[in-house]
Amino acid sequence: MLSLQKAANILGAFSAEQPEWGVRALAAHLGVPRATAHAYLAGLTEAGFLRRTPAGKYRLSWHIAEMGAQLTSSLPWFQEARALITRLALDVRAVAFLCILEGDEVVAAIRERHPDADIDLPLDIYLPTTATASGKILYAHADMTPRTFAACTPSSITSLDEWRTEVAKVKRLGYAYSIEEWVPGQCTLGVPYHALHTAHGDTDTVVAAIGVQMSAQRYLREERHIRERVVQIVREAEALP
Repeated sequence: MLSLQKAANILGAFSAEQPEWGVRALAAHLGVPRATAHAYLAGLTEAGFLRRTPAGKYRLSWHIAEMGAQLTSSLPWFQEARALITRLALDVRAVAFLCILEGDEVVAAIRERHPDADIDLPLDIYLPTTATASGKILYAHADMTPRTFAACTPSSITSLDEWRTEVAKVKRLGYAYSIEEWVPGQCTLGVPYHALHTAHGDTDTVVAAIGVQMSAQRYLREERHIRERVVQIVREAEALP
């Protein structure tokens, strides 16, 4: 029987860049014998998490998508937020995103890219907390302290003193930005997204970080306009009944 960790490792190998695997390639990727990889794939296929293609390779099944739909349906604010991401991408002509906390991990739950955006659509799901606008917002509002500091670029925050200074600034300004702290040549700008009512009965709770990602050159050139537009669009959405 597959352990949960082994199953997670296999499912985690599938991505937008690598949507399917053959037995030989997966075995090399995981560093296990081909017979072991075959047993893993067969077990997950039988359980309904993978499907076998006519070419003999393996892909994620629609059961995974169904599970994702069940997850998002448990968040009463999610569908409205999804529409908001589409509006942001269209209005700002950039990559728009929504990130949430999963334990202490910052997860990119939604991304949309305008065709005229000046960067490609990022594929990362789990983001470095201290190097992204989303991480700064979510940790600041949850009063959490990062356990590690990701030195993604020379501009990344790498000490607790720097982090505390940044969090104080985020709380004071009401938004966060990351200029070449995560990806060289790129910037993320984010604002907290409040759900007035959550499944736990809380009010005015920060449930996500919403914002845009683009080249640092464009952001610095249009900083004030972009920031004011993003804040306006998000606040207007929060005010809707």
